[in-house]
Amino acid sequence: MDIVLRAIAVFAFLVVLTRVIGRRELSSLQPLDLILLIILGDAVQQGLTQDDYSLTGAFLAIGTIAILQVFLSWLGYRFKRLRPVLEGEPIVVLQDGELIERNLKRERLTPEEVAEEARAQNIAHLSEVKYAILETNGRITFITND
Repeated sequence: MDIVLRAIAVFAFLVVLTRVIGRRELSSLQPLDLILLIILGDAVQQGLTQDDYSLTGAFLAIGTIAILQVFLSWLGYRFKRLRPVLEGEPIVVLQDGELIERNLKRERLTPEEVAEEARAQNIAHLSEVKYAILETNGRITFITND
């Protein structure tokens, strides 16, 4: 039972930590997916290298984390009001070619990073953009003035 409680505590800590870190830093994975991968990797390592007391302990930790992951996913699906807390919300960082400084500061984004993302999507100047939206996965979506 101690392993299950520790797994729950570590999972909760990592959920909070990923929300504090911010979405740009975790842009390659959804935060909850990252948590699952980190903890599963560590739990499996402990079971394989016998740093844990038993293989059963590793299975308990892995199972608990996987169940928590599925449970949080289900909560976000079932209860619309929890989605912003669990997954975050998209944020407009540029409107009509003008950067929204307040939102950039909130997400710790620099104008150069937004311009770099625009260039990666073949947008030469930010003035061509009607909206730039920082998505919940950390990527920036650009809607041009076409």
